[in-house]
Amino acid sequence: MRLPRALHPGAWWLWALGLATAASRTTQVLLLLLVIAVTAYVVAARRTDAPWAGTYRAALVVGAMFLLVRMAFEIVFGADAGPTVLFRLPQVPMPGWMAGVGVGGPVSAEGLLAALQDGLRVAAVIACIGAASSLASPSRLLASLPTALYEVGLTVVVALSLAPQAVADVRRVRAARRLRGRPTRGMAAVRSTGLPVLEDALERSVQLAASMDARGYGRRADVSPSVRRTTAACTLAGLVGVTAGTYGLLDAGSPSWLGLPILLGGVLLAVAGLVLGGRRRVRSRYRPDPWRVPEWLTAGSGAVAAGVLVAVSTLDPAALQGAAGTLTWPGLPVLPALAVLLGLLPAWVTPHPTDVSGVRQRGLGETPDSALRAGAGVRA
Repeated sequence: MRLPRALHPGAWWLWALGLATAASRTTQVLLLLLVIAVTAYVVAARRTDAPWAGTYRAALVVGAMFLLVRMAFEIVFGADAGPTVLFRLPQVPMPGWMAGVGVGGPVSAEGLLAALQDGLRVAAVIACIGAASSLASPSRLLASLPTALYEVGLTVVVALSLAPQAVADVRRVRAARRLRGRPTRGMAAVRSTGLPVLEDALERSVQLAASMDARGYGRRADVSPSVRRTTAACTLAGLVGVTAGTYGLLDAGSPSWLGLPILLGGVLLAVAGLVLGGRRRVRSRYRPDPWRVPEWLTAGSGAVAAGVLVAVSTLDPAALQGAAGTLTWPGLPVLPALAVLLGLLPAWVTPHPTDVSGVRQRGLGETPDSALRAGAGVRA
């Protein structure tokens, strides 16, 4: 028996990126809805009460807004009208230098269906990213980063937390002014609120800098110039390869050599650069998150979904394409659907949030002291 623990945040991101890759390879409406449903189920089953847990709902809202905007563009600028015309908009004459742009005209059901498929694909990818953000702790993900990326990751986390912290400061200052009976609206209130918010931001920056200095941020070990140049070359070439390979993998119209081969080569170079770069950093790690069977199963379920849909889109591209120019009911390919459904595996094989907090054990009749003693005995 082991102590309850949270899943490694990297496993959640690998699972989500696998489902996002799968969603990017198809325009089948049913498959895309299945991807969204899988992410929603896993988030509902494994979401905690952490502040970042509400990210998935925001991702769904963003995806829905993108879908509506995509369909609105099709209504206003849609030029490829199908045979089933739903209504007509007044056409706006365009100048000669904008000959390829059309505004208004007939709006067909086939055009709206094509816009729905494109928008739903992007919404499914956004839902996958939102699921990872909702399930993975950013601080633990930062602690799990390779040593060479720790300083960059810390900078990104501090930058991303600036806006929420500023909003919280504004609310706190406005509440204090309201309790003192002072106005909270108007230009005078804005000037009175901005000064204490800026003062708090400066004080927090000084405290953060002192904390980072106490933890050894920026300290480096002595390495030779050749190692530094090799590290920079491997890291830069690896990032370029990963970017080009990811683009080739997500874009179904790109040549096959631009996808997986370039991505694997970029990953190898990036790993070599990270290993060499790690020698320049002096950093220790306290109780790192383990990578055990639940992490392998979670990451593997996303990888299987991505691999199956990439293979099917290469061997039989028509199987994953939605209705193009017709109003037929979309079919559901069996093998890709089963691969996407495999993404539900983390809902059962990963630690439950109540297990981590000890609620479930207490609910089954065990006391916190007994569970703690049992876990401590095993650890010892």
